[in-house]
Amino acid sequence: MILYKTINTTMTLRAIILTFLITATVYSCKQEQSSEVKQNTSETKEFSLPEWAISANLYELNTRQFSQEGNFQAIIDELPRLKSMGVDIIWLMPVQPISMKNRKAKGDLMVEDIDDPEERKKYLGSPYAVGDYLKINPDYGDPSKFKELVKKAHAQDMYLIIDWVPNHTGWDNPWITDHPEWYTKDDDGNIIDPIDYNTGKSWGWTDVADLNFDNQEMRQAMIDAMKFWLTEYDIDGFRVDVAHGVPQDFFDSLTPALTDVKDDIFLLAESNVESHRNNKTYHATYGWEFHHLMNEIARGEKPVKEIQHWYEKDKSRYKEGFHIHFTSNHDENTWAGTVFERMGDGHKALAVLAATLEGMPLVYNGQEEPLRKRLEFFVKDPIDWKDYAYTEFYKGLFDLKDDNKALWNGKHGSDPVFEYIDDKSIVFSRTKDDNKVIVILNLSKDAHAIPFSFNDKAFSEMNGKQLLTDEEGMIKMDPWSYLIYTK
Repeated sequence: MILYKTINTTMTLRAIILTFLITATVYSCKQEQSSEVKQNTSETKEFSLPEWAISANLYELNTRQFSQEGNFQAIIDELPRLKSMGVDIIWLMPVQPISMKNRKAKGDLMVEDIDDPEERKKYLGSPYAVGDYLKINPDYGDPSKFKELVKKAHAQDMYLIIDWVPNHTGWDNPWITDHPEWYTKDDDGNIIDPIDYNTGKSWGWTDVADLNFDNQEMRQAMIDAMKFWLTEYDIDGFRVDVAHGVPQDFFDSLTPALTDVKDDIFLLAESNVESHRNNKTYHATYGWEFHHLMNEIARGEKPVKEIQHWYEKDKSRYKEGFHIHFTSNHDENTWAGTVFERMGDGHKALAVLAATLEGMPLVYNGQEEPLRKRLEFFVKDPIDWKDYAYTEFYKGLFDLKDDNKALWNGKHGSDPVFEYIDDKSIVFSRTKDDNKVIVILNLSKDAHAIPFSFNDKAFSEMNGKQLLTDEEGMIKMDPWSYLIYTK
């Protein structure tokens, strides 16, 4: 759902007259300066994808649940493993302190409503209820340890972005005390939690307070806070939470302010709002519609041919950037279920599709184990690492992307060509210069024959699989199987 906060532009008659007089007085000066202004505008650096992100993938990491320790040191210890798996960008869920006031326990139950003090201790709250934009969550480590994490990630040629929550804060964030005018209020002057402006009702996020983007001072403070993380910690960008709930004109100001500080950052919006990419304020948006379509295909509710329909419609909406595609993330895993619950036997084939059709692939921490449980959101619930049985699977997909420029991100790669598609299967190719990738997928629970032929001797299959055909030359595919050919 898209949230927008209306900006009040009402002016008094006196202000209008004053503005007119000032405008008339300085008009000649503006005329003299016009050529200089145009020159400065033309010299502004174009917003583009950092070179280091051209073929990159993304790994979402939940610090609390990533390890038994639940801290930055445990992540540092695992950096060599993540590097060997082929991870390029680590996205950390919010690293700031979590508010104590109105902290959620589960459902609508607040921690403060629990009588047993020992029971209360186990509820750690939502990382998205930010207690202070400029501080580090002490449960994770201190500022020096976070700096060490960033430096050691960089030393292994990996990049690190952090989750940023601009739409709302926790209820004991210092902004509430120091600047209550920065928040959205009801008719009685009370600060409120975020509202779905399409329905006029609360989203149910009662552990956070809604920020008012009509307030220009708040906007500047938000920009300054984000710049702080670039200068103080040398992070490589942001994943912006609930970006669909923040006015576009804020991002129009935010992005150049950030790139003036560090010009090679990566910006990801949790949204599927066209202007976020078309206005060149974000490199990437969420592929939510495609993700839900994959879930529906896995359940047998939608035919595979809907993929082409989705792609063609989506392509007409976005003129810049690309999507992040995934089979899981922190929201899906916790609230909708694991890939095994949602996608069943199709989870690997759909991961191949997500990694190769277009955009940048995302893997959620634990999928390489694989992750067979829903991670709790408000309590400590660490991943039970044992076998890392899916590591080679994801490494293969990451290496495939790195090695084949046809699969690179955005304009650096190529659009898919749908060679064949029906209700159960899909064949598409992507070609860039002399590089070509052909992906063949049976996305159904039944064996299926695909009427597609090509000179497979000129290609290499990613896993060394043999191309099997029947008497009529049709490609024989087992249920939920895939073939990936490269040249």
